[in-house]
Amino acid sequence: MHDLATELASLRVPRGAEKRRWRKRSSLGFLLVVPILLGVYSMSGGRAAPKVRTVRLTTQGFTTTAAAMPVLTAAGYLVARRKAVVSAKIQGRLADLIVEEGSPVREGQVIARLDSQNLEAEVEVVRAQVEGAEANLAERQRQLRQIESLAQIGVVSRDQLDSTSSQVRVAEASLSESKANLALSQANLQNTLIRAPFTGVVVKKMAEVGESVAPIPPGVNISTSSGAIVAITDMATLEAEVDVSESNVAKLQQEQPARVSVEAFPDRVYTGRLRQVIPTADRTKATVTVKVAITDPDTNLKPEMSVKVTFLQRPNPLSEQPTRVIRVPTDALVSRNDGTFVFELTANGTARAVSVVTGAESQNHVDIRQGLTGSETLLVNPPAGLRDGEDVRVERGGVQ
Repeated sequence: MHDLATELASLRVPRGAEKRRWRKRSSLGFLLVVPILLGVYSMSGGRAAPKVRTVRLTTQGFTTTAAAMPVLTAAGYLVARRKAVVSAKIQGRLADLIVEEGSPVREGQVIARLDSQNLEAEVEVVRAQVEGAEANLAERQRQLRQIESLAQIGVVSRDQLDSTSSQVRVAEASLSESKANLALSQANLQNTLIRAPFTGVVVKKMAEVGESVAPIPPGVNISTSSGAIVAITDMATLEAEVDVSESNVAKLQQEQPARVSVEAFPDRVYTGRLRQVIPTADRTKATVTVKVAITDPDTNLKPEMSVKVTFLQRPNPLSEQPTRVIRVPTDALVSRNDGTFVFELTANGTARAVSVVTGAESQNHVDIRQGLTGSETLLVNPPAGLRDGEDVRVERGGVQ
């Protein structure tokens, strides 16, 4: 019994020794954990998950998958339906020209001014004539009142009364003539200010300050119009004007869809519709002029640019299948050497790079033709250098 108690006592660990052993184990564990944490930190790039803003996609509308079939292609030029050669209403010397080629103008805006010193002096002269005619009429009316009072008591004859009345009427007519001359002089003075007839852009300047300009007849050629000041075009009315062979005119219909390509920008294709078929043919070329309105113009289009128009014939509408249009903000697109990408926010809070194929652009959005389903949540303005699979944090209020 004594030996058993002795053996149990030998197995007992002192309390102080137990504490020292626990401290050694804790220090050893800390030394093992620190390298692991440092390795993870270095692998993550030594940075916290970036904050991002997101946008939740939804299907924006529907389009049709039925392909439009080309019918024929014709060449022509861009022409504005609304254009004008601006000249002065009166002859004179150009004293000031406010606009240049490319200057935008508004309807009624003063774009040039003629020398008006002579007309200003003429207005003052005629205004003085009006004042003189008014004074003369007032004097004749005073004399008539005196004659009428004397005629009532028989001091003057009837003939003298009639003569005074006639003088009053002559003075009235003279005053009316003077006022008409004043209105004419003021109108001529106003005609020294040349104003824009409509809102548009100055496409050609045909006179300089100091040159003599004069009214020109309507329908003149812009390049040969002598006496004109500027040519203005309403860019909003640009359309394609092409020549179609007489044998192909029967293939065209009103409002027929078309694709318009400009030789200056071969990568850009515009949509259009047939607006008008001119009801006469050119016998020398055996062609008919066809005008095509452009439904999505931009600032790249300029008058007289060469264009090609491909008229399209859609298949039977019953065979067209509606498909969804996915539209994303342009701020969500990331362009790289290997293509265009968007970053999708995954369920576990990481950014997933998705390759997409873009389509038409409108304002601040672009259509996605391939790569998305329309239910994703995308990152807007993703940080530079963001990698596929990297953790991100969504800002508070950052989901649109």
